[in-house]
Amino acid sequence: MAGVGGGNDFQWCFSQVKGAIDEDVAEADIISTVEFNYSGDLLATGDKGGRVVIFQREQESKNRPLSRGEYNVYSTFQSHEPEFDYLKSLEIEEKINKIRWLPQQNAAHFLLSTNDKTIKLWKISERDKRAEGYNLKDEDGRLRDPFRITSLRVPVLMPMDLMVEASPRRIFANAHTYHINSISVNSDHETYLSADDLRINLWHLEITDRSFNIVDIKPANMEELTEVITAAECHPHQCNVFVYSSSKGTIRLCDMRASALCDRHSKFFEEPEDPSSRSFFSEIISSISDVKFSHSGRYMMTRDYLSVKVWDLNMENRPVETYQVHEYLRSKLCSLYENDCIFDKFECCWNGSDSAIMTGSYNNFFRMFDRNTRRDITLEASRENSKPRAILKPRKVCTGGKRKKDEISVDSLDFNKKILHTAWHPKENVIAVAATNNLYIFQDKIN
Repeated sequence: MAGVGGGNDFQWCFSQVKGAIDEDVAEADIISTVEFNYSGDLLATGDKGGRVVIFQREQESKNRPLSRGEYNVYSTFQSHEPEFDYLKSLEIEEKINKIRWLPQQNAAHFLLSTNDKTIKLWKISERDKRAEGYNLKDEDGRLRDPFRITSLRVPVLMPMDLMVEASPRRIFANAHTYHINSISVNSDHETYLSADDLRINLWHLEITDRSFNIVDIKPANMEELTEVITAAECHPHQCNVFVYSSSKGTIRLCDMRASALCDRHSKFFEEPEDPSSRSFFSEIISSISDVKFSHSGRYMMTRDYLSVKVWDLNMENRPVETYQVHEYLRSKLCSLYENDCIFDKFECCWNGSDSAIMTGSYNNFFRMFDRNTRRDITLEASRENSKPRAILKPRKVCTGGKRKKDEISVDSLDFNKKILHTAWHPKENVIAVAATNNLYIFQDKIN
């Protein structure tokens, strides 16, 4: 079976896996977000322990022209620490909810990272030179007696081992009453938005002490609350347009030119529910866990519990494409409700040309859908086939009847192994898949 990717048929093969093999996984090591930068040369992950790890792609070697550069650790830093809100008697987790890169303007790289309450702008820069020959201090850093200095020296820059430094340049705090679920950098590269359960704020990257509240769905009486904001994203080309999704399965597109407070949406995307398939779980599984604009800006993709939908921004009444991710779980919703898995928030992503989409599932399975051929494939992130260049075999789930040799029964799926976070290289067929505390990198097979 050929892989799903961009246009031509190819197969996915294993490239790398990062993280410990231990069976006992520390909670702090569980990966909570994955994000490529705009060039795809850097890959950032955040974890529940508040750490950010950045991997950099090695340059391709001339001796092996067919081997593409591997990703190796470039920088690791503690982005957030656990805090305590004394006024509300609430612990604030250090877990990184989202990472978003800013387009590169100079030699340094910048990224935004957020936990439940505080967003930070980090600068990642390299130093390979140091100043030597100071007048007022010795080489070991001790201050010299000014009265003993008889001549002036001009300090010089000397080469040193490469050091990668991460420094927090801005801290955007105290603007969210509820937990932040999304951050999105605007196409003007000057502003970004942050969303929590009930409000969306617009920030300027240079201003930390104030933000503009652009959406507020909090009712005067909290008992009247019927829905919450689940995700929000800026349009990739129009800096005045953004969308946000809700727990009711609807998406609202807003235009900031219309009014300062975008409580009245410009477009409202909702698929009418089929009354015949309504059940006790309908509202829970229709909640949207992720929304992503296509790179072209023409489409957007939403992920709910069982499916991925692609919407044309010009058509609000129904999606143009619907892909079933794990329809075989519909009969298992009762047990998934009891073990809380039904509330898992799966993310989704586009490939660089918007021709394919990827999202995660259980049992360390992840799904890909080719929008042109309408073919789909299920692959597994597993150490069992983690030999270099090993081709990933498509997996099939058997729902009943006689199970074939290569199939796995729906009853033997491991719901503790779930792929919530995935990322696709913006220009190539290279994907990053977070499976608990391991980061898998796959790429297309070069023949």
